Amino acid sequence: MQQIKKAILTLENGIQFVGKSFGYEMPCSGEVVFNTAMTGYPESLSDPSYLGQILVTTYPILGNYGVPPYEENNGICVNFESEKIHCKAIICQDYSWDYSHWQATRSLSEWLIEEKVVGLYDIDTRAITKIIRDKGAMLGKITFKDTDDVPLYDPNSENLVAKASCKEVIEYGAGDKTVVLVDCGVKHNIIRCLVDRRVKVIRVPWDYDFSKIAYDGLFISNGPGDPNYAKQTIENVRRALSGDKPICGICMGNQILSMAAGAKTYKLKYGHRGHNQPVRKVGTNKCYITSQNHGFAVDSTTIPSDWEELFINMNDNSNEGIRHKSKPFFSAQFHPEACSGPLDTQVIFDDFISLL
Repeated sequence: MQQIKKAILTLENGIQFVGKSFGYEMPCSGEVVFNTAMTGYPESLSDPSYLGQILVTTYPILGNYGVPPYEENNGICVNFESEKIHCKAIICQDYSWDYSHWQATRSLSEWLIEEKVVGLYDIDTRAITKIIRDKGAMLGKITFKDTDDVPLYDPNSENLVAKASCKEVIEYGAGDKTVVLVDCGVKHNIIRCLVDRRVKVIRVPWDYDFSKIAYDGLFISNGPGDPNYAKQTIENVRRALSGDKPICGICMGNQILSMAAGAKTYKLKYGHRGHNQPVRKVGTNKCYITSQNHGFAVDSTTIPSDWEELFINMNDNSNEGIRHKSKPFFSAQFHPEACSGPLDTQVIFDDFISLL
């Protein structure tokens, strides 16, 4: 018989939700955010951009297809976006103790316990989502009856990029062209998408001086937290902008590129997280449904005159990408590489490769 322990989620405004545990049982705290995706919890949990956050899923069921095995192919994660879970906890309405998928080797509960990550269910996630949409993303903590209390932790108060980035230079793939990938907390499918296009990828830490490397193009990855902490990354990219080698950024990479160009960023009220975020390519009527995971955005009013917006969000008109008017520099705030989809915008990788 499964032993179920009760737990309490307390938001920073004092509102509490009582739920049941299906993961590791320890007190924790972080920024409470919601994700509107219907699938892809192995990829979301292993996405470094969720570092320090308590993830609330709006889709009502979690765990029904279990967790695939952890494998690597030439040093690149298969089935996951990194080597471990990064969020502090995950919360759903209903957890499926019985899972079914031909690829699954364990339950979500087993994975969370192994990684020492909290999981709660039997909580009204719709109510939490409505609170966050109204009041904005807020801090929260999870406590258990027989555990100590925990202070509120704000992940945006420190340099999360430094925590999520690799610590040494790593090389992947082979080809006639070389791409330097600045790791701000990279999702491994970005590496896969580049390697699949037959280029050599040199992954470097967030603060690495890549000017010493002979490369054909520069790629700036996604990452967690406030981009303003990644000052050394911004400075390194700023120096690269004086040249003419192609540069592309994704998610935080869009923010880093924009700040290197002279623009500013701001914190969104509750962020964009999910697989159903609509964007429009500026100057056209082309719209795309995209996967996104970010809490900060570029202030479009601060974009310098030699740059222009490339994409905008159809829900709130926030910036979703920029491009230089004459040089081969561009970026996207969304994730064209997203697993588990959609893949409508993977042409961004093709466009980047064609510029090398």
